[in-house]
Amino acid sequence: MGDLELLLPGEADVLVQGLRSFQLREMGSEGWNKQHESLEKLNMQAILDATVSQGEPIQELLVTHGKIPTLVEELIAVEMWKQKVFPVLCRLEDFKPQNTFPIYMVVHHEASIINLLETVFFHKEVCESADDKVLDLVDYCHRKLILLVARTSYPDPSEEDWSQNSTPMQELQKQAETMEFEISLKALSVLRYITDCVDSLSLSTLNRMLSTHNLPCLLVELLEHSPWSRREGGKLQQFESGRWQTVPPSEQQKLNKLDGQVWIALYNLLLSPEAQDRYCLTSFAKGQLLKLQSFLTDTLLDQLPNLADLKGFLARLALVETQPPKKDLVLEQIPEIWDRLERENKGKWQAIAKHQLQYVFSPSEKDLRLQAQRWAETYRLDVLEAVAPERPRCAYCNAEATKRCSRCQSVWYCCRECQVKHWQKHGKMCVLAPQSDKSQVKVAAAEGRQKSARRM
Repeated sequence: MGDLELLLPGEADVLVQGLRSFQLREMGSEGWNKQHESLEKLNMQAILDATVSQGEPIQELLVTHGKIPTLVEELIAVEMWKQKVFPVLCRLEDFKPQNTFPIYMVVHHEASIINLLETVFFHKEVCESADDKVLDLVDYCHRKLILLVARTSYPDPSEEDWSQNSTPMQELQKQAETMEFEISLKALSVLRYITDCVDSLSLSTLNRMLSTHNLPCLLVELLEHSPWSRREGGKLQQFESGRWQTVPPSEQQKLNKLDGQVWIALYNLLLSPEAQDRYCLTSFAKGQLLKLQSFLTDTLLDQLPNLADLKGFLARLALVETQPPKKDLVLEQIPEIWDRLERENKGKWQAIAKHQLQYVFSPSEKDLRLQAQRWAETYRLDVLEAVAPERPRCAYCNAEATKRCSRCQSVWYCCRECQVKHWQKHGKMCVLAPQSDKSQVKVAAAEGRQKSARRM
């Protein structure tokens, strides 16, 4: 992994092999906490690998050891814990925590996993290695997108007024709300990466995306709602790098990364032959999709030229007759993780909460100090400081670079020849590449977010 490492040689392999599924009552336990720390280390190493373009060993290890399904199961398990157990825990008469850090770790676990999945799902073989669990992941992403569409307020992690006179639990609930928003945005990216693999997805997965959830219409609603954009004091703000940032007037026509994810997902779902064979263009779907025409301006097409094909598709759609909903009898796989976990734990939510209150969320001061010490050892910010080299490197050959892509201002090249050779890979997503600097990488590691200078 080169000179920049968070994990010793062979350590990542051991951590990946050790990943396993935990029961809901085990969340927050000693063994669970060790795995959470392992996931954070893998997360940071994956960020580091992607940022300095030194290969993707974490992704390769997760595929080799068949751990993507395990991560999906853990993701949905902690989602269920937050919905079913956490509210019951908060209502218990004896629940008066002075320190909410152990609970925060469980709440934060979902963000850690979706961060890691967002990083590795960039690679098609990762989606393929998820096997039938990709169905569960599609359902998970759909639930998160529904939350985004329904959102009426905008959490702001930069606001500090709320914490001055708040109880520890009020602080935790505010943090959880902000975290849920960021998790949902990560889920959008993961879903978009799944749509990149539409040509290799099973018929069951395609049917789930196109018929059961009608994702194209949901994505249209997301574009209309744009929950990652807001107006504050007459100024346009967009959520990026974990905070709301004011967009200067000169940049307001530039395509936002998250809007770009939606457009690419729509492109994949509407124009791929596999999806077109399965998608039923009802009158409702036609009406929703034709709303996209007003968004497809010349400015947008200049930034994502491939959307010209989508514009042509919509022009043809406006002229064709709609189809009645299909009533074919289809035998297909269905997601099973959420239903299984709910069935196994039905009627046990209060028992689980009481167990965790007694044995997990009432640590001694000594235990808290030991946990804090382990976290200090987990986050190696000194190493991450080195992620941003003093001189940029060519995205194609890794030589010292002096020329930057004029469109996205994010990727560097040593010469015109390398830029031309790299364009086939970089061109389609050029406009969506985030700008990354040393401070952003440090914050990303500290808060468990992905910032990849060579990704969208």
